[in-house]
Amino acid sequence: MKLYQDILMDHYRYPRNRRVLQYPDFLSGQFNPSCGDSVAMQGCVCGSTVTTIAFSGKGCVISQAAASMLTEKCSNKHLDEILTLDKKFVLQLIGLELGPTRLKCALLPLEALQRGSRDYQKSKQML
Repeated sequence: MKLYQDILMDHYRYPRNRRVLQYPDFLSGQFNPSCGDSVAMQGCVCGSTVTTIAFSGKGCVISQAAASMLTEKCSNKHLDEILTLDKKFVLQLIGLELGPTRLKCALLPLEALQRGSRDYQKSKQML
């Protein structure tokens, strides 16, 4: 468990892909009113593959580290594959058991990424 805590703290202190993309194909944010955490995910898509993912946000170690870890795992994934990810995937990613409140923090980045992916797919279907 200490290893997972160390990994989480490393992603929190030195987040990967925390930046603003100049020309994202999608942008989606989620906010948790119970704790104040927020995460916005941006992505560039080529074909149906998310080639670049970035995030911005503020909040606890869990939400911000999960966002950083998620951007690493989901870069170069197909949109449909991103939409199949679930709570189990996030829990495996962070490697910790979480109660309901902290689970909501961990799922915030996934919810933002999936919403952005769905919105992008819908916009392409309308063309």
